[in-house]
Amino acid sequence: MSKEKETEGEEEREELGINGDDLLDQFALVGNCSNGFMVTSDHSPQKKVRFGEANQKAYPDWVGFSSCEGRFGGSASSGVEPQDADYSFVPSLSDELEVLIAARVPRAEYWKFYLLNKRFFSLLKSGEIFKIRREIGFREPSVFMLASGDSSWWSFDRQFKSRRKLPELPSDDCFKWGDKESLCAGTHLIVSGKEIDGGVIWRYELETNNWLKGPSMKRPRCLFASATCGTFAFVAGGLVMDGTEVLNSAERYNPETKSWDHLPGMSQKRKLCSGCYMDNKFYVIGGRNENNNPLTCGEAYDESKRDWELIPDMLKDFPAETFQSPPLIAVVNNELYSLETSSNELRVYLKNNNTWKILGLVPVRADVNRGWGVAFKSLGNELLVIGGSSASRESMTIYTCCPSSDVEELQWRLLECGKKPLSHFIHNCSVMVA
Repeated sequence: MSKEKETEGEEEREELGINGDDLLDQFALVGNCSNGFMVTSDHSPQKKVRFGEANQKAYPDWVGFSSCEGRFGGSASSGVEPQDADYSFVPSLSDELEVLIAARVPRAEYWKFYLLNKRFFSLLKSGEIFKIRREIGFREPSVFMLASGDSSWWSFDRQFKSRRKLPELPSDDCFKWGDKESLCAGTHLIVSGKEIDGGVIWRYELETNNWLKGPSMKRPRCLFASATCGTFAFVAGGLVMDGTEVLNSAERYNPETKSWDHLPGMSQKRKLCSGCYMDNKFYVIGGRNENNNPLTCGEAYDESKRDWELIPDMLKDFPAETFQSPPLIAVVNNELYSLETSSNELRVYLKNNNTWKILGLVPVRADVNRGWGVAFKSLGNELLVIGGSSASRESMTIYTCCPSSDVEELQWRLLECGKKPLSHFIHNCSVMVA
């Protein structure tokens, strides 16, 4: 960046009147900023940096973070003032090229952009940079989780090397401690549950690092199937919030318009079902009908035809236990995988003959609570499974693997989750790719 643009950034920040609190809110996008610190990693030792004094009105003269030893580049007692580098000899980049470069920067570094100028500040706040990332095919997955005993949601990077606590969700206690479903669409984390006044949806927006209420579904529901495709999210089936009716209706959420659209209804009413997106179709699998009988069939919605296709006996070899969780399924490289909750077996769906192939055991105990409390998700080209293992049932254990229907033995990789792991029982888990 040229010195001219550097100076421009200082003037624009002064014009914006960005104060310490404003900037701390934005730093919260990448770290836990409680007590004026940002946690940059959960691994030993934790690296913390203290932000500038909160009573500063703006940051034109603020040269960097301050710590207990003074500003970066020298100790507070050295008496050496940091000097601005001279970039006058470096050719300046076009605005378009600067934005394309910024879009390829890892999201964990985005807090630095808030210090540049008004254009970058607006680029982040508006979410425009995430649209550019989608256009150039540069996206990163993040894992959002709510664990037992914790009232706050946490966000993890793909490798689980860093985590941050999301702002407190401003709901009532009925929603906070009740059952919830979650899904992601674009840069929105959608959490559906029930408040004292009835069913409600809260959404977390990545751009603003805030929780906002709504919009409600056309037909509020619980125990439904859901799946994400690009920036859209799909839901189908479920139970009405008062528990009196099992649904076959379906909807699609558009984060651009912040609205839900009706889709054609399924042929079968079902609750406690699961969803996934594969072969450019929204699949709804398993569950129970209005008579509480288990369903082995699946259905696939084709948007181009706006029609559902029934798939008989899709789960015919899976035991249907009472109080069992919805099927644990995930799609990796357009192949469907399932974690069978009574045997802890990983299976892959063979589309050609509508059968399942056993690939071996997973390193997490899904059978302890009949599948409840276990996260089983797609993480790019890997499978992600989180829960309690045989060795440690009290704290969260995280494993990933690159699955394939052809390998004889899967190689599971144990990921570190910091010095203070969350509970092994996961209430909600969703993966956002942005």
